[in-house]
Amino acid sequence: MTVLDMAGGGDAARSAAPSAGASAAASATGVGRAAHCWFCRSQVLVGQERCDRCGVRIGLRTDEERSQAAPWAVSPEFAPRPDVAPRPAPVVRSLPELPPEMSARTTLSPGQRRWLGALALAVVAVGIVAPVGVAIAGITIVTLAYLAALAYRSAIFARSLSRPRGIAISDEQAKALTADELPVYTVLVPAYREPSIMARLIASLAAINYPHEKLDIKLLLEEDDLETIRAAEARNPPAYIEIVRVPHSMPKTKPKACLVGLAAARGEFVTIYDAEDRPDSLQLRRAVAAFSQVDAKVACLQARLSYHNAEQNLLTRWFTAEYALWFSELLPGLVDAQAPIPLGGTSNHFRREILESIGGWDPWNVTEDADLGIRLHRAGYRTKLLDSVTLEEANSDFVNWVKQRSRWYKGYLQSWLVHMRDPKRVWRELGPMGFAGFCLFVLGTPLLAIVNPMFWVLTLAWFVIHPPIIQALFPAWVYYLSLLSFVLGNFVFLYTSLVSAHRENGSVLTFAALAAPVYWTMMSIAAIKALIQLIVAPSFWEKTAHGLDLLHAAPKGTEGVPDAAG
Repeated sequence: MTVLDMAGGGDAARSAAPSAGASAAASATGVGRAAHCWFCRSQVLVGQERCDRCGVRIGLRTDEERSQAAPWAVSPEFAPRPDVAPRPAPVVRSLPELPPEMSARTTLSPGQRRWLGALALAVVAVGIVAPVGVAIAGITIVTLAYLAALAYRSAIFARSLSRPRGIAISDEQAKALTADELPVYTVLVPAYREPSIMARLIASLAAINYPHEKLDIKLLLEEDDLETIRAAEARNPPAYIEIVRVPHSMPKTKPKACLVGLAAARGEFVTIYDAEDRPDSLQLRRAVAAFSQVDAKVACLQARLSYHNAEQNLLTRWFTAEYALWFSELLPGLVDAQAPIPLGGTSNHFRREILESIGGWDPWNVTEDADLGIRLHRAGYRTKLLDSVTLEEANSDFVNWVKQRSRWYKGYLQSWLVHMRDPKRVWRELGPMGFAGFCLFVLGTPLLAIVNPMFWVLTLAWFVIHPPIIQALFPAWVYYLSLLSFVLGNFVFLYTSLVSAHRENGSVLTFAALAAPVYWTMMSIAAIKALIQLIVAPSFWEKTAHGLDLLHAAPKGTEGVPDAAG
């Protein structure tokens, strides 16, 4: 699959906004046609005398003339400043296309359709004859799934308590790496309809502590998202931040944009940041040092994620407490158990060669990160944790949160269905415990959230009106299993949430963790929506808004002012 469909290739995808000097030259000459400096490849205007970035004389040279031999070999007056290195031309590669059986483009394979159809017919047929028996069997299966998920989660949590949170690289170690020791590092930053946070994004990227000549940052913007493109161009980003216009095509998803960026990536290592991210400024240096300490089979380092607006409201506190549990308590246990790791959507650092060898991301999967983590493990590679934090924006709006969480749940269901097209092969590649963990986390997380409301309603109905049918559905052996699951499960989930919340942020998150049952209700709403969307719009990427923390922090009456919104 040839992925580089960027408008005009790597050069033309550069920011179309001229610098202040270029604008002045345009005013003086009356010429406003855009071109690129033949030396450093920065945006200039035809008629501009010198490039603002490197100082090289441009004159009225055409693109063809600029592509020829360096003119300062003939005349010294064209020479650039000695401290500016030329930007290499973009290298475009073709990435292997994922085989159909590994892509979420089709939700169910023919074999899965046959099995699902046969199972549905069997359930209906038996249900007509013995409806209560079918209901008891269903309740028993779900209860056993609850208990299995509870046991696995508890074991992973206990394992993580005595393990480090990741590979720790001190500030001194990170800063000690010289420019010669650091490889070129590609940073992919996909963004869509995010004009209000472009200023903050570019400032965060500019704060990365890494030699600029070794940085290959690609800001991936959809070509029809003109408002965001203009907002990014208006900030006149430095030359190492390249604005790449992703061609309009379906699916319009984050992984599709990342594939476009990966096709022209120059770095030995590749990472992804979301538009609202505030990464640790030394994170790239830490990743390089950490990769040098681990086995070559370690293909990915996942940095920890947290939120900078945890105290905005109760929802952001819940979200932050949940992330604290996942990234600080559960992921270390999964890594220690050598289980498959569903990656986070940002701050995962890859060896580019390995990433390309397995086909990159699936553009049809709406949780491409989780799917990629499973594929890496199946291919024999491993993921480690990097003890470095990227701060994101916690969703502070309920409707916006449901959009985001339902996409995550839908993607988990997609990923499980894709990998389970050949269960025997997955069992062989992941091993028995890896297979169990894959099913319990990737399938169990959304599926149990979907069925939770049914059990809540049954419990409420039993305590309020005592209908005889509920007693029939819960014979003694099912009743005691369900009671164990109910009591022990709620205790373990609350206890683990409280422990991680207290370790992460003390009393601020502890109160939110105590109110977690309300958050679980929200999860079920999102999970049910995810199931519906999996059927009617499996690859639809429901856009969630960012920058709501800025609107919350802005003084009253300034919400519409561009600078107040970032």
